[in-house]
Amino acid sequence: MVGIALATLAGCAASARHDPAAFDIQSVRSGAWSEAATWQPARPPQAGDRVLIPPGHEVVFDVVEPGVIRSIALGGTLGFARDRDTELNVGLVTIYGAGQVPVPDDVDAGDAHAHHAPVAGVGGALEVGTPALPIPAPFTARIRLHAVEGMDPSAAPALICRPGGRMDLHGAPLSRTWVKLGAPAAAGDVGVTLAEAPTGWRAGDEVIVTGAAQHDASPTSSRARPAYGGTEQRRIVAIDGATLTLDAPLAVEHYGSGPYRSEVANLSRSVIVESATPDGVRGHTMYHRYGRGSISYARFAHLGKQGTIGRYPIHFHRVADTMRGSSVIGAAIVDSHNRWITIHGTEYLVVRDCVGFESIGHGFFLEDATEVYNVLDRNLGVRAYAGARLKNQALFFDRNEGAAFWWANGRNTLTRNVSCENDHYGYRYESRTGLKFDSHLPVRGVDGVRTVVDVRALPIYRFQHNESHTEALYSFSLTATDLLGNEGYPVRTPLDAPPDDGSHPHVLKDLTAWQTRYGLHAELPSMWIENVTLDHAEYGVYRPWFDRQVYKNLRIAYSNEPFNRGLDDYSLQQGSITVDGLEIVTRRTEPSLPIIQISDDNVSGRAESHFRRVAVREAPGEPASRPGKPLVNRGGGPRPTPTTAHGVPVYLHDFFGPGRDAKIVSTAARDFGADGLRYRELAGITGDESRIAEVTHVAFPRLLTPRDDQPPATVITFPTAGIPVRLQGGSLTVTGTSTDDVRVQHVTVNGEPAQPTDDEFLQWTVTLRGVAPGPLTLTAVSEDAAGNVEQTPHVVTVDVR
Repeated sequence: MVGIALATLAGCAASARHDPAAFDIQSVRSGAWSEAATWQPARPPQAGDRVLIPPGHEVVFDVVEPGVIRSIALGGTLGFARDRDTELNVGLVTIYGAGQVPVPDDVDAGDAHAHHAPVAGVGGALEVGTPALPIPAPFTARIRLHAVEGMDPSAAPALICRPGGRMDLHGAPLSRTWVKLGAPAAAGDVGVTLAEAPTGWRAGDEVIVTGAAQHDASPTSSRARPAYGGTEQRRIVAIDGATLTLDAPLAVEHYGSGPYRSEVANLSRSVIVESATPDGVRGHTMYHRYGRGSISYARFAHLGKQGTIGRYPIHFHRVADTMRGSSVIGAAIVDSHNRWITIHGTEYLVVRDCVGFESIGHGFFLEDATEVYNVLDRNLGVRAYAGARLKNQALFFDRNEGAAFWWANGRNTLTRNVSCENDHYGYRYESRTGLKFDSHLPVRGVDGVRTVVDVRALPIYRFQHNESHTEALYSFSLTATDLLGNEGYPVRTPLDAPPDDGSHPHVLKDLTAWQTRYGLHAELPSMWIENVTLDHAEYGVYRPWFDRQVYKNLRIAYSNEPFNRGLDDYSLQQGSITVDGLEIVTRRTEPSLPIIQISDDNVSGRAESHFRRVAVREAPGEPASRPGKPLVNRGGGPRPTPTTAHGVPVYLHDFFGPGRDAKIVSTAARDFGADGLRYRELAGITGDESRIAEVTHVAFPRLLTPRDDQPPATVITFPTAGIPVRLQGGSLTVTGTSTDDVRVQHVTVNGEPAQPTDDEFLQWTVTLRGVAPGPLTLTAVSEDAAGNVEQTPHVVTVDVR
């Protein structure tokens, strides 16, 4: 428990003077919840009570209480016992900052979008474990949220952390919350082998085994929910190293060998927050600005109010940088009716190793495009279902169609995440302007100052090592097109956004999509796309906005349409692209659409497509009697009559030999043959509407010149403010996260160099020696490989004992 000096009885009386009859019961000293001496009147709280714990009191919740406590107001601390099972049934818990007046049944409904001033002093706390002392297995600490008569059902039940309050929820750690399969799992199997032996998993835990084969159902036209059949829920009966025995046989196959494998995720935790009536009024949690606290290895089940803005299972509400140092690690968010984790107007939040399973609307969600420097790392998102737009939502263009990951400001980090079986998107970056939204917003800069910028001009900061599979529609979808009407169709002109000189492109690296419909929807100008694998995607690169897009090392296997024309059926191209390294694996049983489709309209008159190091191979066992795909041709489907004076040439560099290049054009282009070249058909290369000619020494253009002038961003994740930390022989271990658009080179804490523990400095640690008890200010700062030094280090003062 946090050490706070005990308040005097006079102090308690003073805190209640505002309305002595407002609460049915309040603590008069620190002690156990179950002890009558802790309370006035002298009895433990009972069903229907409005409970107050005044400042300075530490009450330990030590019972399984079936009666529903109406509300709890925390000016002091309510902690949960670590040596037994506990269960709190409650309608509302409100955590106050120092100096705030507790109010019974304070659902905070009228304060949902207010800004707050800093709160001085020690406030109240809900402490269900701490990072250093979590609730250990096999014990569980459970909070069940109940709707109670007289409270606004649109705002309650809830856990509300007001400014200056602290909410900490920490369960027993797991070495990994989800892992890949280590061997194939067939239909009928009751045993599954994991790729590694996790620690902290136990018999009786609930798990999911994610789907592998793409389903046929699609919500494209009807908006109906697809009938998913791949991901299966089971319980663990026994564990032997990396082998799990499940309580029932699997119904379908799950991939467990080769590069594409299903995941097994553990949904059980020793700390649980859940709605008592999932089919009735559901609960939610919320952190306000200047709140404190973190979450680790806790389960949030059956939460979220469907269709209601601001009511989510885990919600950081407009906290800006006031909660820098807070994190959500290893949480399981299960059966949400309104997203998994909402990051709204928040900076420097670390969300890592979380599992989201089933949500109405987007899952891991950054709400209004002002969020920057947040890190979403190694999370798993499964089955974000399509929902309706929320009333008064910040971004009108967001249809809430069901994305595992959704964000609208590029200056955030998404790394090592996996998405599976989502209604519309695995990953959806969307940033638009027009109609009801102005994309010019106040955004924190590298110097810490918030200035108004066009968020569409902020490049994607770090998007790397992400994977998507078994999606209903899109795996990776990134768009910032302007709007024509409400349906989101792009206008036939370049974006009305600040000009880009090619030095700050959107960067996507090391991505994998498999068993999906649309692999990579790259509808942004100025993109650097490197090391991408698209396997068994009906469309590989789909509906691209071809304008200064650079592709390097792209592998597309078993795709009906591997490389789409510009904006698909619009068939228009704004600018040039380069593709350096394209490996295609195809089969003759696929439709004979071309591998590379030619865009019809050359909007700028300067658009070209340049390819080199192109390799095409057929899968073994293909029937020789059926012709294969042509390499380059006009696309299928609607073919608009070209309207621009020039077509878009496709160059294959070194196709006929070093320095001997191929130029392929559409026979439908209005300028076909005007260049005087001798075009011809070439079997396997051209199609019915394309012709090839040899040209020499065509320059492979350099469209982008990326410049690294963005410094890293750093968060100390342990220790945190508000929770005393114990020295070990005069030493203190500090851990944290640093991220950069290219690579972090150094991290120091109080001048001492930190050591990377995972993916360079995405996680790091340092041990400070010779530390004396008392207040200790920690300053963490990072430097990247280009020499950019963080201008706003993370500074936190902790209580060392």
